[in-house]
Amino acid sequence: MTLTAVLVLAAGTYAFRLAGPLLRDRLTLSDRVKALMSTSATVLLFALVATSTLTKGQDFAGIALPVGVLVGGVAAWRGAPFVVVVVLAAATTAVLRLAGVG
Repeated sequence: MTLTAVLVLAAGTYAFRLAGPLLRDRLTLSDRVKALMSTSATVLLFALVATSTLTKGQDFAGIALPVGVLVGGVAAWRGAPFVVVVVLAAATTAVLRLAGVG
């Protein structure tokens, strides 16, 4: 049963990935639709970051995690290497939790 589900999901994923190149020349999107799709992708990514930052299970994650993500975001915005961004965010969250901030 599990193998069947995995194979069906794999086939569906492959079909979605294949549809893009196959339909690229057949569909013409207006500039407004392209801009809307770009904006919606950004909004979806922001919602995912906000949800994973502010919640832990069903509860509020505390203030330490959002502050750590904010520090990491500022470091990424300033052009820091990825490893530095991750270490800064994790260290900020850990120090705040160690200090009892939550």
